[in-house]
Amino acid sequence: MHNRNYDLNEELNIDTDTDTQFEDFFNQSPDLLCIAGYDGYFKKINPAVSKLLGYSNEELLSKPINDFVYHKDIATTSSARSSLRELNPLVNFENRYLTKNGRVVWLLWTSYPIENTNLIYAIAKNITYKKQLEEERNNHISELTQINNDFKQLTYTTAHDLRSPINNLISVFELLDVNKITDTETLEYITIIRETTHHLRNTLNEHIEVLNKKNETNIPIEKLNFNTILNEIVFSISAFIQNSKTTIDTDFSELENINFNKTYLKSIFLNLITNSIKYSKPNVLPNISIYSNIIDGKKQLIFSDNGIGFDMTKVKNKIFGLHQKFNKNSDSNGIGLYLVYNHITNLGGQITVESKLNEGAKFIITFRE
Repeated sequence: MHNRNYDLNEELNIDTDTDTQFEDFFNQSPDLLCIAGYDGYFKKINPAVSKLLGYSNEELLSKPINDFVYHKDIATTSSARSSLRELNPLVNFENRYLTKNGRVVWLLWTSYPIENTNLIYAIAKNITYKKQLEEERNNHISELTQINNDFKQLTYTTAHDLRSPINNLISVFELLDVNKITDTETLEYITIIRETTHHLRNTLNEHIEVLNKKNETNIPIEKLNFNTILNEIVFSISAFIQNSKTTIDTDFSELENINFNKTYLKSIFLNLITNSIKYSKPNVLPNISIYSNIIDGKKQLIFSDNGIGFDMTKVKNKIFGLHQKFNKNSDSNGIGLYLVYNHITNLGGQITVESKLNEGAKFIITFRE
């Protein structure tokens, strides 16, 4: 048992006139202030140490410091103490202590050795909350990474599984002898189905190509014509547009082209147009307005409709969230706007919404250029 009966103030060479001020500072500090010996025992501690660890002052002074260190950190703590005895200051050293009730706490230490007294002056901050936040963040990152990998795998699997039936459909059309079909309307429908199937295959291949390139390098960018992209999308969903009696007004005179990813832009047009049709007002024919703009040098694409709109006080920032649904439409899956948002923001752009319930919605896309 070590003898603790000595005058520490005398050993530390503290002027007795300033002793009271020193004690006030020492005792009132919310940080953990410690004076330890080269022998591995605490010589003096402030009340914050006892308060955090739950041991009495006598318990903390009577046992080796390593008795209070979390067992997994004893080796690194002993190594750090050896370095201090070699007169190497210790800065931003983290280790864990075990409180009397068994709780693990994280401490961040700054320690300085005093050679002629064989003492170490140390101050520690309780960083347990910070460590807990870091752990939660790392867990979230791990979960998001796993979700991202799962989505990626699902996308590849879906794309692969869709290729076979699409290729089979195309094979059927190649085998089909249209010369035997005399009905003009039937021929027109077959032509639409065949061309739509070819378009679906091309779109599928483009998505797979983008996925592969995104895993390798940057997303491919090219000069695209708004009207050309729109015509491709309108053709691919022509039956949907005709059956819903939707009218689409366009004006790309102010800005005809944009440097963007082709697959992304087609997806933006497709999702915003189909959403406007799906969420049209009952007994009101859907009308969609699509036009381009340049405002203060910023290139924009605007989609507006006369549909049911959104109650922006309720949806707020959730509108572009994954699987967010704001009505009871059975065809709603909460993915379309999520994809639109990510296509735009992945390439440095922005999208905002202006809407009121039963007064339609306006989506304003601002491109980065």
